[in-house]
Amino acid sequence: MPEVAEKIPGDAGGYEDPDTKPESLVKRFYRWLKNEEVSRETYFFPFAKRIVKALARETLVLVIDGTVVGRGCMALVIGVVYKGRALPIAWLVEKKKKGHFTEERHIELIKSVKEIIPDGSRVVLLGDGEFDGVDLQSIVNNWRWEYVLRTAETTTMCWKEHWFQYQETIPHLKPGGVFVVPDALFTKRGYGPVSGITWWRMDCKEPIHLVTNMKSTDEARRFYRMRFRIETCFSDNKGRGFNLQKSHLSKPDRINRLLMAVFLAYYWTVTLGVMAVSDARQGEIHRARRCDLSLFKLGLRLLNFLLERDLSITVSFRLLC
Repeated sequence: MPEVAEKIPGDAGGYEDPDTKPESLVKRFYRWLKNEEVSRETYFFPFAKRIVKALARETLVLVIDGTVVGRGCMALVIGVVYKGRALPIAWLVEKKKKGHFTEERHIELIKSVKEIIPDGSRVVLLGDGEFDGVDLQSIVNNWRWEYVLRTAETTTMCWKEHWFQYQETIPHLKPGGVFVVPDALFTKRGYGPVSGITWWRMDCKEPIHLVTNMKSTDEARRFYRMRFRIETCFSDNKGRGFNLQKSHLSKPDRINRLLMAVFLAYYWTVTLGVMAVSDARQGEIHRARRCDLSLFKLGLRLLNFLLERDLSITVSFRLLC
């Protein structure tokens, strides 16, 4: 909070006194974090809805994953893929140092996202091995969403009354190969039909195992490559950007409100990056003809450029197609 306060001009945010001390600003920030009236539905979802609606003109690719936040807490986050990043649109926080969330919590979060998805949108959900629960798959499938989820090599499936584990397909593969089991039943609960995929990517030391309800397994693999874009979102909000990992907050409700502010700032910074590209300002802060930076990094550079020169910042929300 002190580092945030150092970036706030004395007359910003309705503070009329230009001599407002940083300590006073820090106290105001903490009061906001403690305020139980500050809700995600009121302060955050209106922006998330705008983003989802804008991106729903094409396939909405959602990625779900967990990350450590604060002191002894974890956040379960869902982001929508955009330009090499996943923009967070919903999350929940639990008191836990590591490990997986329960399937009930996965479903709770996904249901909250369902409320802001425009009717008729094509949605693809991606997740790692924590999110392959049968109940979650069933709910998502009933919504007519598609999904590609990683699973464990010891997971069982059935094809034409033959039960076996994913790992039994590995001997049939070489690097670059794919083994597909169509119209299979997943786990001993016999959920399906789904497709089981064992995929040995050339850039991986060993195969990965997937379960999907998509008709095209080639398309399923193409989408699953996007799962890792939520990792870049986490790194932007942590060590490579906002340094969220330095927060010492330990109460989930306060971390929840902190994430609300951080993710809104993330939206705004990405929007600044869009502005840098669309308004041809990239050459002022980076290379004019070639760009090695993400929209987030471009946004940070433009923000610092404007602040250092005491220039005004007028930004309207927009996306690059």
